[in-house]
Amino acid sequence: MSPMTDNLTRDIVAKLWNLCHILRDDGVTYNEYVTELTFLLFLKMMQETGREHRIPNGYGWAALGRREGLDQLEY
Repeated sequence: MSPMTDNLTRDIVAKLWNLCHILRDDGVTYNEYVTELTFLLFLKMMQETGREHRIPNGYGWAALGRREGLDQLEY
């Protein structure tokens, strides 16, 4: 692994742990936030790899990104 890739990986891991701490502090359990973050990573990776067409219309990363605030959370 190159130093640049290693730094990027560390940055992503740090950001995920920061999100986990925020969710935990808000009363979200480990099981709940792991499930949610895994789903979000899945949606983002499908979009990044050009495979979002495999997800039903209206349920991909772009559809989620068009929403804001509580609407996004409920979606």
